[in-house]
Amino acid sequence: MSETEMLRPRLTTLEAAWVIARRDFVAVLFSRAFLFFLLGPLFPVLIGGLAGSIGGQVQRSAVSTEVGLALSPEDNAAMIAAADVLRPQLGPQVPELRVIKEAAQDSNFDARAYLDKRRGNFAAILTGSLAEPQLVGTKGQIDRWSGPIELIAATATGASPSQFPTATSEVVATSAASERTNRVRTAQAAQMVLFLLTMLLGGMVLSNLAEEKGNKIIEILAAALPMDAVFMGKLFAMLGVSFVGIAVWGTVGWAFWAIAEDAIVTVTQTNFRELPGPAVGWPMFMALGLIYFTMAYLLLGSLFLTIGAMAASVREVQTLSMPVTMLQLMVFFLSAANIGQTGTPLELGAIVFPLSSPFAMLARAALEETLWLHALAIVWQGIAVILLVKGGSLLFRKRVMKSGGAGRAKKSWFARRASGPTQPAE
Repeated sequence: MSETEMLRPRLTTLEAAWVIARRDFVAVLFSRAFLFFLLGPLFPVLIGGLAGSIGGQVQRSAVSTEVGLALSPEDNAAMIAAADVLRPQLGPQVPELRVIKEAAQDSNFDARAYLDKRRGNFAAILTGSLAEPQLVGTKGQIDRWSGPIELIAATATGASPSQFPTATSEVVATSAASERTNRVRTAQAAQMVLFLLTMLLGGMVLSNLAEEKGNKIIEILAAALPMDAVFMGKLFAMLGVSFVGIAVWGTVGWAFWAIAEDAIVTVTQTNFRELPGPAVGWPMFMALGLIYFTMAYLLLGSLFLTIGAMAASVREVQTLSMPVTMLQLMVFFLSAANIGQTGTPLELGAIVFPLSSPFAMLARAALEETLWLHALAIVWQGIAVILLVKGGSLLFRKRVMKSGGAGRAKKSWFARRASGPTQPAE
């Protein structure tokens, strides 16, 4: 064996990264904790759906659209008949009119005292006469119902037309304003999904090295393989595990959608089949979404890997999880605040800043058809991943492993003079 072959490492950096990635991927995938990890997001989704359904029902029952009538019997009947005439044209803008029985039995009925006693479920009470109606209620309710009540009273007295002309309409498929508004909705939904996935799956990287530091495995790996390869292998192993999780959740979600599509549309009040299409088209948008998730995970994951490597224990990792979560939120807010502001300095800054670049570019894909900018952004994000991995491994070697110049004790000038000249090796 030649001297060159003896000095050559047994594995290249890519080969070593592949070994680490395969080892971590198999270890995580076949662990019992991974099953609970897959089941974890299902409970928040189920609880969130139930809470949203119950909250919407409570809100609908809490908002009152009833206006009490405390007029004469003839005026009450005229108001109800006029409301029935206007309701086909105005729909929910016309309040539900209910006759207050206590007012019909008491000629000195006091509407203010009736409301102060919180009797009934009336938003306001109408007193006076058709010619001079008086609405009693809070300022918000009066501002809301005074216009419709005045229109109903005018219709009851014959001051407004009793018949309305039928307006013809011509429906267009779309317009520039509506299309951009719909694409903004798509951009917001895509950014939210990307943020939730990275926040949910990125936490696995944070505690990866801290656990192996505790049982001394990382010292064996650092002695046998380059730290760059160890970092890169662990990062891509967690990315592979994340893709497995997304595939499982996507399959379960698709099956649930196929079974209970009508119920989901009813609960969420959203027909996802009518979700407006992005500017680059759905196939390209889905491909870019997959790429940008990969880049966002690698960027945040490399940062989390460095933080986890610097932590002394799993408890310290848990302490660091709060600022890490705040960092994720700030990155998301930076990108979400610039949706629709294409070309502004703040939007361009979100594209250039590596951690927010995937979120900003995914929103850009929903709004703009230009593709060359995505190629530049992906290349820049890849460079940022390499730099973060290099910096994290270097920091780990210098601060934790105490290797390199930072790990050797340096003699002072007086100590070197006292020890004499260094003898050359024979």
